[in-house]
Amino acid sequence: MPIALLALAIGAFGIGTTEFVIMGLLPEVAATYSVSIPTAGLLISGYALGVVVGAPLLTAIGSRWSRKPMLIGLMGLFVLGNVLCAIAPSYELLLVGRIVTSLSHGAFFGVGSVVAASLVAPAKQASAIALMFTGLTLANVLGVPLGTALGHAFGWRSAFWAVSALGLVAMLGVLALVPAIPKDTTTNLRHELAVFRRPQVWLALAMTTFGFAGIFTSFTYIAPMMTEVAGFSPGAVTWLLVLFGVGVVTGNLFGGKAADKALMPSLYGFLAALAVVLLVFTFTAHSQVGAAITIVLFGAAGFATISPLQIRALAKAEGAPALASAANIGAFNLANAIGAWVGGLAIEHGLGYTSTNWIGALLVLVGLGVAVYSGRLDRTKKLVHSP
Repeated sequence: MPIALLALAIGAFGIGTTEFVIMGLLPEVAATYSVSIPTAGLLISGYALGVVVGAPLLTAIGSRWSRKPMLIGLMGLFVLGNVLCAIAPSYELLLVGRIVTSLSHGAFFGVGSVVAASLVAPAKQASAIALMFTGLTLANVLGVPLGTALGHAFGWRSAFWAVSALGLVAMLGVLALVPAIPKDTTTNLRHELAVFRRPQVWLALAMTTFGFAGIFTSFTYIAPMMTEVAGFSPGAVTWLLVLFGVGVVTGNLFGGKAADKALMPSLYGFLAALAVVLLVFTFTAHSQVGAAITIVLFGAAGFATISPLQIRALAKAEGAPALASAANIGAFNLANAIGAWVGGLAIEHGLGYTSTNWIGALLVLVGLGVAVYSGRLDRTKKLVHSP
């Protein structure tokens, strides 16, 4: 695989760390600003909504740029947002900082996915995207647990200072390793926008939104669930996030390889497995051993879906992939926002932390239903056009 994928993975590592580290520090942030846990959860929803807006907007604005300068500029915006988070004197300014940071997220992964796919043969595109997203998965294994531990030891603001420094390293990595890729002159913004007339593009975005909303309905509140329900100490959350990250890395790499061989069957299987794991988690969350084992399976099943979902969106936007790719990253983060909001509602209405698991499973099943319908449309189209 090209070394440029390493640079993209470094950027993904930084972005993944800042996106997810807040989840392990949610109780501390809530205490700092004297807000409730569900209110602090809006920092996750706000970030996610920022990605939804920023992904297509910044991709459209940057459509006249070559892809390497675009990636460097996006990492600069990422650093700026994290510095603002680190110094925020109020909850409102912290939310602003999260939104500023999030604006770079979707466009970076959207453009990065197109770059990663362009560097390899078509038969290896899912694996190339999976390698880029390995940075995101390693963020769960290393970045998030280390950031959480740092936040517990020196205050949660220290985690954002560390991520700001990480963003600078990622920017240098892109500068040094990503080749100067010429701007694609065969497409324009109008051409890119035209792909949204295709129903299958919207179905791809819908399966991403519902499938991932199920993940974040549960994962957003993983720290209080583990301390209040399973009985772990706050310090143990770091190691539980490491376990989640181990599952994430395994699932991400396996998902990419499986998608290269059989895209839609893999997607059906991963979404079904995720729904089952979330249902089981409703019960195993009451046991420390059961919770620890389920967290690994949760990470594996959840993140095995990333490469298949991203490749599906790229395939259905053939000929104009950049904006659709960024829109699908936006769909991932719209899912984050929906999941955090729905989980917060369940907790506020007294359903308990474990209710986020079975509610998440229901959302995943909706995503699976959309995927099955989309696959059926493909088969119908083949039959219509067959001789």
